[in-house]
Amino acid sequence: MSHPTRNGSRAPAARAAAPVRAARRDLLTGGITVAAILIFAATGSRALTAFVALLGGSGGGIDAMLASAVLLNIALMLFGWRRYRDLSVEVVERAAAEDRARTLAANDPLTGLLNRRSLAEGVASLLGRAEQRGKTVAMLMIDLDHFKTVNDLHGHATGDALLRAVAIAIEELLPPNAQIARLGGDEFACAFLYDAVRPGTVDIVAERIVARLAIPFEAGGVRAHITGSLGIARSDQDCTTGEALMRRADIAMYAAKKAGRNRLDWFDPAMERELHARNAIEAGLRAGIPKGEIVPYYEQQIDLVTGRINGFEVLARWEHPTRGLIPPDMFIPVAEDAGLIGDLSLSVMRQAFEEARGWDQELTLSVNISPAQLKDPWLAQKIVKLLVETGYPPQRLEIEITETSLFENLGLAQSIVGSLKNQGIRLALDDFGTGYSSLAHLRALPFDRIKIDKSFVMSMVDNSESAAIVNAITKLGDSLGLPITAEGIEDGAIAERLKAIGCHKGQGYHYGHPIPITQVRKLLADRSLLPSGRAVAAEPARTLRRTG
Repeated sequence: MSHPTRNGSRAPAARAAAPVRAARRDLLTGGITVAAILIFAATGSRALTAFVALLGGSGGGIDAMLASAVLLNIALMLFGWRRYRDLSVEVVERAAAEDRARTLAANDPLTGLLNRRSLAEGVASLLGRAEQRGKTVAMLMIDLDHFKTVNDLHGHATGDALLRAVAIAIEELLPPNAQIARLGGDEFACAFLYDAVRPGTVDIVAERIVARLAIPFEAGGVRAHITGSLGIARSDQDCTTGEALMRRADIAMYAAKKAGRNRLDWFDPAMERELHARNAIEAGLRAGIPKGEIVPYYEQQIDLVTGRINGFEVLARWEHPTRGLIPPDMFIPVAEDAGLIGDLSLSVMRQAFEEARGWDQELTLSVNISPAQLKDPWLAQKIVKLLVETGYPPQRLEIEITETSLFENLGLAQSIVGSLKNQGIRLALDDFGTGYSSLAHLRALPFDRIKIDKSFVMSMVDNSESAAIVNAITKLGDSLGLPITAEGIEDGAIAERLKAIGCHKGQGYHYGHPIPITQVRKLLADRSLLPSGRAVAAEPARTLRRTG
């Protein structure tokens, strides 16, 4: 067990008693000094008279006890004076320490700007002045874009130097008497008064700040490239407290960041409503994923020549208990932002694997992996674990990866793909044709299939350029020995054009919308693709090898 004073249980009492002991010591010292002065006043005159008489030859000498008392009194007075001098120095040092403490309590130690608490006090004062003068308070929230990249590449010393340079740059662009603070990390806030009928003055300040942040900074011997996302709120729109003003500016700042960064946005009530809706979706997902509310829907993948079903692409749908079916574009982005996409995807995959393991062994499942999932180094192991637990054959699984998901960390993607391929899982490059380095990715990763982006397929009948792109991708697949799947087949005319150029597999609303499992079972039963008894094909799962 640790000593009590080391954990602080006795230390606060000791710190509290220290001033009391010091006061008692100073009182004792003062008492001794006063007593010494009084004694000296009583005995010093007698000793001095005797000493003068001795010099004149008329005295009989100084009494030894009297002399000792005088010397002791002198020593005590010297001691008191020394203590007085020490106390004076201590008072000066204590006052300086208190000044430093007040500065640290009110300011950011790195940049010297105000901190969050001091800004709140300053904004409250500005609101009072605004009411008296008929003015409005503008609150600007600024978040630096790509600051983490600078920190990671060049170190925290460079990052600190950059923050100091940014603080100076922002302060120089603000009007007189403006409040400016660093709230922490790479986030800054500014507040100032302006005339409500002239909001353009705020736009000018904000635009200058955004423009300045886009110019490279010299920091720590490094030329640092950043930008800034800026949100603005005003106090005259039913916003009477500093806390509410800062919160609205913060919402606007995140809206600017979401809209593409390096820009500014004024707060709009719709932003707050959207935030509440997003938070409600996130809370619903956190509760709904473990309950199995996110379920697989299945989109048919068709052999364009024979019309036979080859398999299904697995898509996530939210069957909400009170709101009904929620489309993926409403909850997938929230799941990605909230870090829930991995759990959501694995839950949907588990349900689909358990259902499809008893289907005709020629039917496959295709599952799209999001860019966020591809950052997980354990993704391959998690998918393999699902296959083992559900008994779904790995050779009947195709993992789809979009080109955009490969940009951030191609090395990690190669490792994940390699582990999946070692298990017999196939790999498809999704949305082909929309990226910037499609051919490079085809060389870097061992893809088994190319999926043409639906934007080209849907318009290929009416748009000659789209038709040329689809034709070129099909020929590229043939030359590389990679089968092609066309997405977005909306009608028979598109299907006929694809067959004519040699594309043999496709999917789209021409063959049906994504359907739930109950309709899939009926569809497969009608086509004799659902074996009687729904025997579980668990044997192929034994061929799984350990991923390393």
